[in-house]
Amino acid sequence: MHGRIRTWGPGALVLLPTVLLLGYFVYGLIAWTFNTSLTARHTARKGPVDYVGFENYANLFGEERFVNSLKNLGVLTVAFIVGTLIFGLLWALLLEKGVPGESIFRSVFLFPMAVSMIASGVVWSWLLNPSQGEDARGLNRLFSILHLNFLENPWWTAGSRWTTMMSIALPAVWQLSGYIMALFLAGFRGIPAELREAARVDGASEFKLYRYVLFPQLSPIALSALIILGHMSLKLFDLIYAITGPNQFRTEVPAVYMWNTLLRSDQAKAAGIAIVLLAVVAVLVIPYVAYTVRQEADE
Repeated sequence: MHGRIRTWGPGALVLLPTVLLLGYFVYGLIAWTFNTSLTARHTARKGPVDYVGFENYANLFGEERFVNSLKNLGVLTVAFIVGTLIFGLLWALLLEKGVPGESIFRSVFLFPMAVSMIASGVVWSWLLNPSQGEDARGLNRLFSILHLNFLENPWWTAGSRWTTMMSIALPAVWQLSGYIMALFLAGFRGIPAELREAARVDGASEFKLYRYVLFPQLSPIALSALIILGHMSLKLFDLIYAITGPNQFRTEVPAVYMWNTLLRSDQAKAAGIAIVLLAVVAVLVIPYVAYTVRQEADE
């Protein structure tokens, strides 16, 4: 018994501070938030806590503004994931072929990821200026100079939900495509050269080489990228806040709505929105974690 303690005791002592910090600042605060969401604490005033159960959640899903924010989030997530995967894979394919100055292109594609979302949002709020015609600014001004006036549009200020949220997704796609490119490029470089040679010896064309040999090898990376992007899109806040401001119904997502609610000191409602977001993230992440653990166990 004493031998076992001496074996795992030092390791447990090293991990103890991390476990305590995670337990308090992550799981403890999640529990506190969930507890708050079950109360009637809709002001900043302290007093007796009255529990109303899941009434706050029922009110949320019956509220037009919250339902609208969920729909906006769904469209934003689809546009963001699809756009980022397409551009990331395209750039990885171009670099995977080997081009002169590859390191420069890699740096250029990865640079946007080093920019903070707030700084990016400030720049893109100018680029996506909805003014048109003689008063055009940003991208609309560029289109006007290039005599491509038919491309001018009001961006996120008008149009359908899809056009509005796709305009908001554009800066996020620009910022994260380089990261996805790096993932796919690492995947391409990790595929043994023998597989390519064997496929070419068997008479496979370049299209069939990628379709039946290389792309299947990238499926784990594609799944990881999908989960990472989905998780990031659900929490997207600062970029939207910087571009459209805090009170834009057309582009509001749950994270922005939660912030606005908290500023009004409606703690119970804000906590309810946070728990709904956590549940949505869990729906995405938990199956992926279970799949990863199962794959590692099989190996």
